[in-house]
Parts: sequence; structure tokens; C-alpha cells
Amino acid sequence: MKIVLAAVCAALTLGAVAAAAAPAIKPYLAAAVADAGRGADRDADARRKPAEVLAFSGVKPGDKVVDLIPGSGYFTKIFARAVGPKGRVYMIWPNEYAKEAQPDPEKNKELARSGYPNTQVILQPGEAFKTPEPVDIVFTAQNYHDYPDEFMGRIDPAVLNKAVFKALKPGGVFLIVDHVAEAGSGLRDTDTLHRIDPAIVRKQVTAAGFVFEGESGVLRNPADDHKLKVFDKAIRGHTDQFVMKFRKPK
Repeated sequence: MKIVLAAVCAALTLGAVAAAAAPAIKPYLAAAVADAGRGADRDADARRKPAEVLAFSGVKPGDKVVDLIPGSGYFTKIFARAVGPKGRVYMIWPNEYAKEAQPDPEKNKELARSGYPNTQVILQPGEAFKTPEPVDIVFTAQNYHDYPDEFMGRIDPAVLNKAVFKALKPGGVFLIVDHVAEAGSGLRDTDTLHRIDPAIVRKQVTAAGFVFEGESGVLRNPADDHKLKVFDKAIRGHTDQFVMKFRKPK
């Protein structure tokens, strides 16, 4: 009986580590989210929960951050305000993705001239991720699943993960947000439903040397059965999403 109880306690402990406690939203981050310069972006805050997501990343003033495949710059603007004038936000676009996402990559360049001077757009080959300097955080939202797809040249995620590991400072964070696929599906749905199995992400990233620190449940949606394409009107904007935090050992 004692052995069974010990096993149960161990399992509960592991679960507690995986389901990380929600960190407090510090004043500088709350102010960044409330920034008037974000305009209409703020309309999506109720469902995208940027304060909670970025608090989980641990971003702080002075940090150097990568927003990998930043889209319209929704998270970039918040990061830019949070890290402040001594920090830096690099908006990195793989060339392959930038071709598909026009005009966003060009519009991103306007941020440096419109109130976010600590931002910079970088275009580079998808297989050659690198940063101008060691960084504190690499963040990507809803795009990790794209790397093995045809339009990206079927890049092995291992290539990306090793490059991110190299770019981060010791103790740096790799934060991944993406749409949840069915358990056990691996990479099966990345190019069809635009989803990925969280288990394969954790396996791939830790294989590059990262330590898994936990997962925030802030974007989880149990009503999503993981069978619809993320652009389907029935689920778009409300998909079940994981937020995983990995750290490069010091």
C-alpha cells in the first residue's frame, strides 16, 4: 500500500511541475499590454491573453527577445514595451515564410519608426536561424508546426531547436505556443489541420538540450476536439493551444 501511495504522490508531483503555476503580472508588463499604441490589437487580448503568456516567459526590462515569425507584430509591440529602451526585440522571418505572409514582414519594419524603436526585422533562410547577439528569450506563437511543412522546405525541427539553443544565453527561455493536435499524432496534422502534438514538441526540444520547465494552461480549450483545421469558422480564434516553456541550462 505504501508503495502505491508513493507512486501516486510521485505522479502528482510530476503533474504539478508540468502544469506550472501562473506567475504574477508585473506592473511593467501590465503597462506594456495597456499601451495605447497597440490600437486594435487590444481587441484580441481577451482570447489571446498576452499578459499571462508573456508573464510565463519571464520577460523583464533590458531583455533581448526574438519574436520568431511575428505576424502583424501583436506580441512584438508588447515585448518592445516590456523590455524598454535598454532591451531589444528581433522580429525574425524565415525567407520561405515571409514570401507567404506579405505584406506583414514589410509592415513590421514600420514599428521601428512608429513608437517601437527597439525593434528590428531580420529575414533569413529557415534552416539558418541566428541572432545578432545572444538573447534572453526566443518566442514563437502558432508557427512551430510550420517548419516540417512543404512550403518551408520540410525543415527538420531539430535544426531549428539546435539553432535556438545556440542563440540563447545560458539560462535563456524558449517559449512555444501552438495549436494542439490529437494525442499520439506527432507531426501528422502540421500541414493539414495546422496542429501539432504537444508530446512531439517536448520530445524534439528537449533533445536539443533544453530543460522542460512546464506548461501554462491559459490558452487550453477542452471544447476543441482537435479534429478541425484551425481556420475552420467553428473553432478559429478558440483552438486548444499549449504554452510550453523550455530553458537552456546555465
